Amino acid sequence: MSLSEWLISKRKVSLKRNINLLNLFVPEGLWIKCDKCGFLMYYKALNKNLKVCPQCQHHFPTSSQDRIFQILDENTWKPINNNLASTDPLGFSDRKVYGIRLRDMQNKTGLSDAVQTGLGLINKTCVAIGIMDFRFMGGSMGSVVGEKLTRLIEIATEHKLPVIILCASGGARMQEGMLSLMQMAKVSSALYKHKEKGLLYITVLTSPTTGGVTASFAMLGDIIIAEPNALIAFAGRRVIEQTIREDLPDNFQTSEYLFKHGFIDLIVSRIELKSKLKQILSFYNKSRW
Repeated sequence: MSLSEWLISKRKVSLKRNINLLNLFVPEGLWIKCDKCGFLMYYKALNKNLKVCPQCQHHFPTSSQDRIFQILDENTWKPINNNLASTDPLGFSDRKVYGIRLRDMQNKTGLSDAVQTGLGLINKTCVAIGIMDFRFMGGSMGSVVGEKLTRLIEIATEHKLPVIILCASGGARMQEGMLSLMQMAKVSSALYKHKEKGLLYITVLTSPTTGGVTASFAMLGDIIIAEPNALIAFAGRRVIEQTIREDLPDNFQTSEYLFKHGFIDLIVSRIELKSKLKQILSFYNKSRW
């Protein structure tokens, strides 16, 4: 072994020892590293910035509960159908029985299913809002997700309220088979009746928004907003490339690509989302008068 190789190996050992010592004295979860730029920051600083990297503006995943806090006026959230939960109508089993998987997800996330629905105020304007949560089985759309969103939209139609749905989903839930696919038509039908009343519907597409959710209510908004660099797709990139036998652009299925091609209306940072929604609702209220 040469002198330079010996010095490098000694430095590696010393670095490893220092990291181990740091792990002993620094509490777990105190620091977090940005997946995109590698910037190291306090976890509290990230939370204060709505889980957006202050250096590169990368949007970290966030929960539906965080979204409620970020978007709605303080203490105005009123949940609807909070206790609706899926059963196992098909007796589905893969690596785990579906019923057990549901129970595990409920215990882990504290949610009954992959969406929270309710009423709240944004700048004193009452809205019906549905917020999907990717932590619960990848935000997949099963019978309960479809039912909760449909009931929310029906309440909004009855009380003449605007609807806002924040999407974060891997698509239809395979464990419920055809029942999950039927939710696409059910939610879309409720939205059609909502639109017939001349009411506003806004969708906010977060990363990822894919599959049956993209193919139904996610792309039916009067105004479609997306977070920066969000993955928005129906089929997977590899499937499309194999089908058309062509290479796709690097930014394919990103919010920027979709904006350029006219599929979405606005790209808005999570930090500015509430103020943008306030502005849109203000224009909407003035137009109704």
